[in-house]
Amino acid sequence: MTEAGPHRLRDLLGHRRQAAAAVLLGMLLLLSASVPTLPAALNRITTIAYAIEAGRHQPGWRGGGIPYSWGGGHSERPGPSLGTCQGYTGTIRPCPATRTLGLDCSGLARWVYHLAYGRDVLGPGNTDDHVKRLKRIPAAMARPGDLVFYGKIGKRKVSTHHVGVYIGQGKMINARRTGTEVRIDRVAALDDLAGYFRYAGAL
Repeated sequence: MTEAGPHRLRDLLGHRRQAAAAVLLGMLLLLSASVPTLPAALNRITTIAYAIEAGRHQPGWRGGGIPYSWGGGHSERPGPSLGTCQGYTGTIRPCPATRTLGLDCSGLARWVYHLAYGRDVLGPGNTDDHVKRLKRIPAAMARPGDLVFYGKIGKRKVSTHHVGVYIGQGKMINARRTGTEVRIDRVAALDDLAGYFRYAGAL
């Protein structure tokens, strides 16, 4: 090999590395362009929901797993609260709600959205009240941070019984039922999905 041989080899390898880097950069740009950018509000909602599910300290909660409490989260201010036994339908008897500091499903959604927006945008009502304040989103357009409701939602009548915070990949963070804590479940865990909904402030 001549003296110039090693220099040519280094140059050739350098050009190949640059070409490979350029191809990789192009692929990354193409992939990132195909991923929709989430509205900032939906990012905040998702981050807060994950933090609550993980038991991290939040305003109004010192930390740890948050138990389900029938009617929990419906005090004047959003956040974990003692529940009520009025209308209780759980299988655990006697009803533990009045001595359980926690959240029900709509109480969780209300608190998450309150923390994300800095104000009580969903209000103290139940799932029927909340869904009326939201805009329906086609399933194909659902994004983490949207809310997923269960029951029946018609043009004239709304009859829902559960809500979760959608986190993508067919999963939601929700307060499921008495005896459990805020947790991650599959959206398909309940068989009467009514649809995905988004607050106007996140559009």
